[in-house]
Amino acid sequence: MFEIITPMFLSLVIGGTLVGIIFGAIPGMTATMAVAVCLPLTYSLGLENGLGLLLGLYVGGISGGLVPAILLGIPGTPSSITTTFDGYPMARRGEGEKALRIGIISSFVGGIISLIVLDLFAPTLADFAIKFSYVEKFLIIFFALTVMAALSSDMLLGIFSGVLGIFVALIGTYDISNGGNGKLRLVPPGTEYWLESGFSLLPVLIGLFGLAAILEQAEIGVPKGHSIKDIEVGKSSGFSFSVFRGQGINLTRSSLIGTFVGILPGVGGSAASIISYTNAKTFSKHPETFGKGEPAGIIASESGNNGLTGGALVPLLSLGIPGDSTTALLIGAFTLQGIQVGPLFIGNNPTTWDAMIIAMLIANVAMLVMMYVAIRYFALVVTIPKHILFPVILMMCVIGAYTINYGIMFDVWTLLIFGLFGWLAVKLRLEIAPFIIGFILGPSAEVYFVKSLESFGDVTIFFTKSWIAVLLWLLIIGSVAGSVILSRRAKREPAAS
Repeated sequence: MFEIITPMFLSLVIGGTLVGIIFGAIPGMTATMAVAVCLPLTYSLGLENGLGLLLGLYVGGISGGLVPAILLGIPGTPSSITTTFDGYPMARRGEGEKALRIGIISSFVGGIISLIVLDLFAPTLADFAIKFSYVEKFLIIFFALTVMAALSSDMLLGIFSGVLGIFVALIGTYDISNGGNGKLRLVPPGTEYWLESGFSLLPVLIGLFGLAAILEQAEIGVPKGHSIKDIEVGKSSGFSFSVFRGQGINLTRSSLIGTFVGILPGVGGSAASIISYTNAKTFSKHPETFGKGEPAGIIASESGNNGLTGGALVPLLSLGIPGDSTTALLIGAFTLQGIQVGPLFIGNNPTTWDAMIIAMLIANVAMLVMMYVAIRYFALVVTIPKHILFPVILMMCVIGAYTINYGIMFDVWTLLIFGLFGWLAVKLRLEIAPFIIGFILGPSAEVYFVKSLESFGDVTIFFTKSWIAVLLWLLIIGSVAGSVILSRRAKREPAAS
């Protein structure tokens, strides 16, 4: 196990964590964007080293968002929205460094608790999932798609986005090995030459999460940037570990909430931090202090959003279902190495599994040490001019898309097409996470559906195959019913106000 920890592996994990923190600390740049831009680099690094780099980027990117959230009141990543509620008021009264240190330690605890859950439950869930037939595998994906739609900001648009992702994934030749007829489908006339094999996954991911973010920023204009004066962290931290006294339940509960939310497909870090923050406020003896510079609010938000990191890997490694948009990108890293994630992954690739656990542990420790010791220097990251960063990132996106499949120019066009689509999707209120998870899971759902009919010959098998199938249908019905109730309640609340 320990032979995995080579100087190269350590350097990539720590370096990835550092770059991830920088991406997370710059408003408008996220952990997902960092992973998307660096994904093509993993091809030449090998699977373990490549995953070490990407997991470092993931952990660092989620954690880095607390820097601008506290010092500027601007969330560096969507998952750090609630950190601004109490972090920024603390910074305004001269306690910026204290707030940052509280957030850093909370992030570390959330990451470690989620890693323990990942190590304990992913192999168990994978062993259980090995017993699934094609029927149960199809229903698991169906359940994932319903959960993803239910937790979108608009249920119908979430469902539409997921279905659209499935349709786009089915473009191309219907493979005979998957029960197809070997003919083209959903291919517009005149594009048969380019779309014979459909759209490649990696250029699609890089376009949606890399280029689209740049286009969004370009539309509103590249901001002037922040000066060093804007990020004053305070002359003295005033920090003491005594601030965590009595916060053990809040810290553990928020970390577990974040981990659980991470396990649900397509939900994301913003939901994890919001639910954690809301629970902390609900159970607090002094809820009136939240939003005015309450350390418990920062603890809840940061432990919750970092709890997501391990939780989101549980369904990915045990069921082959990505927990969020960043873990969807990790599927691209496995695809580059010719490995399929799913129930057999952990058993067939024990070295890779150990490497991922070790990488997550090293990344969390590196994040804690680097940010705690050098927090004043990381605060300077938000002053880097975006007019310098964006051209470099755009160049990396184009080069990555072109080289992934050994120099196919259509992959660059795919990058541009889906970059534009991602930019337009925001305006049309489409949900990117359901789209991309639908894009990834759609072909598998089709294969399992067709194989189920080929094996059993009757559509009723989806309802009567086993007690697991019945349980999954109950979960699917509960997910849809819950989403309808939440949607109606959301519509009534604005009307009442």
